This record gives sequence, structure tokens and C-alpha cells, in this order.
Amino acid sequence: MSRRAHCLVLPYPGQGHINPMLQFSKLLAHQGVRITFVTTRSYYNSLQRVPSIAVETISDGFDNGGIEEAGSYKVYFDRFWQVGPETFAELLQKLVDSKEHVDCVIYDAFIPWALDVAKGFGIVGASYLTQNMAVNNWTTKIWPKIKTIGPNIPTFYLDNRSEDDQDYEVTKFESEECMEWLDYKPKGSVIYVSFGSMATFVEEQMEEFASCLRECSNYYLWVVRASEENKLPKDFEKKTEKGLVVTWCSQLKVLAHGAVGCFVTHCGWNSTLETLCLGVPTIAIPWWSDQSTNAKLITDVWKTGIRAPVDEKKIVRREALKYCIKEIMDEGKEMKINATQWRNLATKAVNKCGTSYENITEFANNLLN
Repeated sequence: MSRRAHCLVLPYPGQGHINPMLQFSKLLAHQGVRITFVTTRSYYNSLQRVPSIAVETISDGFDNGGIEEAGSYKVYFDRFWQVGPETFAELLQKLVDSKEHVDCVIYDAFIPWALDVAKGFGIVGASYLTQNMAVNNWTTKIWPKIKTIGPNIPTFYLDNRSEDDQDYEVTKFESEECMEWLDYKPKGSVIYVSFGSMATFVEEQMEEFASCLRECSNYYLWVVRASEENKLPKDFEKKTEKGLVVTWCSQLKVLAHGAVGCFVTHCGWNSTLETLCLGVPTIAIPWWSDQSTNAKLITDVWKTGIRAPVDEKKIVRREALKYCIKEIMDEGKEMKINATQWRNLATKAVNKCGTSYENITEFANNLLN
């Protein structure tokens, strides 16, 4: 019996990076590739086990709390960039010593030092780009063999290939309160608001969001991370007949729910792909990095949403957001049609004979051969 190809997959330890790379790992495992998923010790407890995938850990220098323990992104990045390469090298050495041959390291482009470490052990590397191709267009000149493999979201939501593949297997909470709440709301009546795992806003902005949701006529589901809850207005109720505020939800399940009619988002690439694949119109409020580019695609290229305007203080005011909500919920028929069309295209790409399906199969075959 021939030896299976063995890949180490190393994402940056953030939900928007881990989710798609774990999903890609599941697709490779389905093709017969042996996968070892590598994450930081601080993130390990948030990772549910996937039967077909082994898990190993490295250190980011803050093993007890990650970014929250570090206190700031600068402190975290500086320490991770120092400790990460050292502990990743130790992991590779451990695998070498135990005769666990590694054929390839698939690393997040956000942590380029992983390639240098892999080369030190004579292992080839493949970079996984967690941004859209408009941002990454320059890479085709550097890496002419670049392949599109997305969208990497659980297959249940695209081609129903696997009834069991309905989540990324990354979660910090078990509560499904929001799903039960959505079940009692009319079709397309709920505004879903979530700004990912990293975006932060000043209290003034949080108050504008809260006032808008409280004053508009629609139902709303708002995800506010525990670290941001203290910025909510003191008199803002977290659970009413009209609205629900939670610290976490299964975003895919929420976006796939028929009650959701609009998604207010920071335009992280993962969230952008999910809403595109599930056909939900979007209100774009980009925060940093590639998110402004993603917002541009949403509004001007795909035409599946609108961008909320900001004032001279870079604040989205309640009246501006209420206008955007009304545009989509009451008058956004064309955006809803466009969103459905893009969903169909995403499904076609991952189906058998689709571009992403064929590219993943080719990559797996190159490893196996």
C-alpha cells in the first residue's frame, strides 16, 4: 500500500483565517491527503475535533489568552513573529524524529515566516491567500501557478455534498438561542449585524448602531463580542420581542435562515464570501485591511449591497444606517436577485467539474503523485 501524502496546514489564529483553511483541509482529506492542522495553544480549545484531521500546536507567546492576553495587536504580532517560527521548527523536528514524513506545508500568507521554516527542513510550501483576488492580483505575476479554490465554506451550504458538513468545527459557545429566536420571525424580516472577531468601535459608534436598531421598524439580531459589550448604551435591552443581542452565533446557519433579509458587516473576506454564497444582500461598513476593497466589490461590481456613508468623524450615523436598511429591506429587489445569481455561480465553482473543484483535485493529485 502506498504512503499517503501528508500536509501540515498552518493558518493565522483568527476565525476568518482558520475557518476557510480548516474547510480546505477537509476537502483535501476527502481527496485522500493526510492532514495535520496546526494552530496556537491559545486557540486550541476553540477548535472542535474533526475525525479525519490531526491537530498539533505551536506557541504565539501568549498561550493562556492569545491576543486578549497580549493586550494589543502590535504586542501580539511582535511576540508571535518571534516565538512562532521557533516553535513551528520544534514541531517539524518532532515529526522528523518520529518518522512522520511531511510532504508540504500549506501556510497562511499572513504568516510568511512559515515558508522559511519549512524550507529549512527541505519541505515545499504552498501559500493560502485569505484575501480576494482583486487584492491579490499582483501575486499572479510572482506566482503564475496560483489557483482559485474557493469559496471554502462547508459544502452543505453550496452543493449539499455532505449532510454532516454544516460548520467549520470552530466554536467557543454551544448556545443556539439565536436560531430559536429566528424561527419565530417572518421570512426576510431580520437585519443581521456582525462585525467579525477583530473589528472594534468607539462608544459613540456603538450608540449610533444601537439607536438605529432600536428606532427602525425591522427585527434585528446583533452579535456583540463580550469585549465590546461595555460600549453598549446602559439602557439598551439585549433581548426584546424586536431584537436580540448575543456574543456569538453560527454565522453560516444565521445567513442561511429564511428570516434573515439583510447583513450589516465589516466586509471581512470570510463574511463577504459567506453572504455571497448564501445570497443575502449586504450593508458594508469596512473597518481595515482589504475590507474597503471588499465593500467596493459588493456595491459596484457584484451589486449585492450598499456601503453605509460615514461623517467627518468616520462615524456611521443612525439616520444613514436606517436609510441603508430601508433601501435593502423595502426596495432592494435587484440586489436580492444579484445576490442569488452570485450564489449560483459559487455553487457551480465547487461542484464537480467546476473550476475550484478541479483545482483542488489537481493540487491533491500532485501531492499524491
